[in-house]
Amino acid sequence: MISVNDLKNGLTLELDNGLWSVVEFLHVKPGKGAAFVRTKLKNVESGNVIEKTFRAGEKVAKAMLDRREMQYLYKDGKEYVMMDNETYEQIQIPEDHVGDGKKYLKENMMVQVLMHDKRIIGIDIPAHVELEVVDTPPAEKGNTAQGGTKPATLETGAVVQVPFFVSNGDIIRVDTRSNEYLDRV
Repeated sequence: MISVNDLKNGLTLELDNGLWSVVEFLHVKPGKGAAFVRTKLKNVESGNVIEKTFRAGEKVAKAMLDRREMQYLYKDGKEYVMMDNETYEQIQIPEDHVGDGKKYLKENMMVQVLMHDKRIIGIDIPAHVELEVVDTPPAEKGNTAQGGTKPATLETGAVVQVPFFVSNGDIIRVDTRSNEYLDRV
């Protein structure tokens, strides 16, 4: 059990017979009355987002998650095949458990598989990935004064905004949490 005063983004809680991940939280201390914590919670299994308010100091159950490092091998239909690095066992994870990170998955990439009670609930991909640009329009001469951006399609199919100097074949680093270009490798 933890206090709602100690909530952080990404923390997983056990509430109402389900697993909920904290998306946002805000401590509110009104001029009159008791303080409270306003949260936005996302259901880990269904993806539903709800808003819930807790009294300050209220206790909630923290979910015990097991993180196992696995290697992404390939996609098989609507399932992603991962290999456990310790036992070399291959498991298939349904597409809906992979989440938004699927657009950055590259074969042989290491990921963290989240498990709760020996049940797979999702994966965490690295915060930054290096991917090759496969399609982006050429830079136009004289169009760089304002430091603008252009769309670029990466080798995994993800589309990010990149500076004009990035061209096809370049390897770039992308922040997977915000879908932003970081730098050219």
